[in-house]
Amino acid sequence: MEKILNTFLNETEPTPYNFFIDEQEVKSNLESAIDRLTLSEEKVLKILYQPQAVFKVRAVTRCSSSLQGHAREVLHASFSPDGQHLASGSGDTTVRFWDIKTETPHLVCKGHKLQVLVTSWSPDGERLATACAAGRVIIWNPSTGKQLGKTMMNHNKWVMALSWEPLHLTEDGLSIRLASGSKDGDVRIWNTILGTSVVLSNHTKCVTSLRWGGDGLIYSASEDRTIKVWRASDGVLCRTLEGHAHWVNTLALNTDYEDRKEKALKRYKEALRMAGEQERLVSGSDDFTLFLWEPSKSKKPLERMTGHQQLVNDVKFSPDTRLVASASFDKSIRLWNGLTGKFISTLRGHVSAVYQLCWSADSRLLLSGSKDSTLKVWNIANKKLEIELPGHADEVLHYGEDDELEIKL
Repeated sequence: MEKILNTFLNETEPTPYNFFIDEQEVKSNLESAIDRLTLSEEKVLKILYQPQAVFKVRAVTRCSSSLQGHAREVLHASFSPDGQHLASGSGDTTVRFWDIKTETPHLVCKGHKLQVLVTSWSPDGERLATACAAGRVIIWNPSTGKQLGKTMMNHNKWVMALSWEPLHLTEDGLSIRLASGSKDGDVRIWNTILGTSVVLSNHTKCVTSLRWGGDGLIYSASEDRTIKVWRASDGVLCRTLEGHAHWVNTLALNTDYEDRKEKALKRYKEALRMAGEQERLVSGSDDFTLFLWEPSKSKKPLERMTGHQQLVNDVKFSPDTRLVASASFDKSIRLWNGLTGKFISTLRGHVSAVYQLCWSADSRLLLSGSKDSTLKVWNIANKKLEIELPGHADEVLHYGEDDELEIKL
C-alpha cells in the first residue's frame, strides 16, 4: 500500500506511512487486517493513512568538523535546545561552550575540581548544569560563561546523572528545579536559584540514571537492582520497581523528546495520546534484560525483554514512541515494539561493545557508537546498515544530537 500511495501522491522521495482500518493499525498486510474484522457481508472500508514523519532527515555522511581545545578526554557533550551551541565536559575539569555555526570555542568555564562527567541544558536553554567526580553540581550562564549561584556540594561521591524539570511543569516557563543522582545512593532535587535541595534517600547503592517524567514523577535507577518512583512535588517515594537481577544501567521515557519542542504541554499530551494515555519507562540492566513499565500505575512490568547476551548499556525510545532500541556489550543493537515490548529485529555490524544510541528526529534512522571506534547509521525500514562513519582513533563514548548535527566523543 505504501508503494501505491507514494505513486498516487507523486512523491519525489518515498515517504513511509502507517495505515489504519477502524482505528486499528495495519501491522502486517491488508488481507490479514481485513480477516481480523470477521466481516459477514460486503462493506466499504475506509483505509486511513498517516505519514510516519512530517519532515525528513538525511543520514549524516561525513565529519564536518573537529572541535579542539580540551587538554584531556572529552567525557560528555550536549546541544542546546535551539541547536545553536554545544557544551562539553572534560577530564581537564573545564566546561566549554562552542558556537556551532562558526565551529569555534565560545567560552571556557572553570570551577570543577575533578573530571566533568555530565552536562545538561535546561529545557528553556537559559542554563547549563554540569556535574563532576567530586560530587559538585554547577549552573552556568551559556551567554557569559559565568557561574549562576553557589556550587551545590551536598553529594559526597560522583554525580552520575542530571535531569531538569520538564518545561510544561515549570512556573512561568522558567527552568529552576534540577534532579541529580550520585554514587552515594542519593537523589537530590535542587532549587538552582537558592542552591537548596531535598534529598531522596532510599537506594542502597549508586544511582546510575535519572528521568523526570511529564506527570511530575522522578524515576531513578540504581546498582541496587531497583527503580524508584518519586513524587517531585514533595519527594515522597511512590513505589519501587523490581525485577532486574543485576545493576540497572539506563532508563528511557517514551516522552523524553517532548521538552525539546515548542508548546511542550500540548506535545506532551499528544505523545501520551499516541502511547495510550500512559507514560512508559524502559530500563536496561547488567542482567542482559530490559523491562517495559507503566510506572505511574503499577509495580509490575508490562514485559520482560530478553535476547541480549551481555549487559545492556543504553536504551532509547524512538521520537514517535513506536520503537525501542537497545545497545549491548554483545556487539548488537536490538529493536523492540515500544508499546508491547515484543522483539522485532537485531542489527549487527559492530565488532565490539555498543555504548550509545541516538534516533533521528523522524524515527527512520538510528545512530550507534561503539568501542570499535566507529559510528554506524542504520535504516530502520529495511533494518540494514546505511552508512559507517570512521574517524576516531579510540572508543566512541558519547554523542549529543539535534535535528541537523551529531557530536561524537
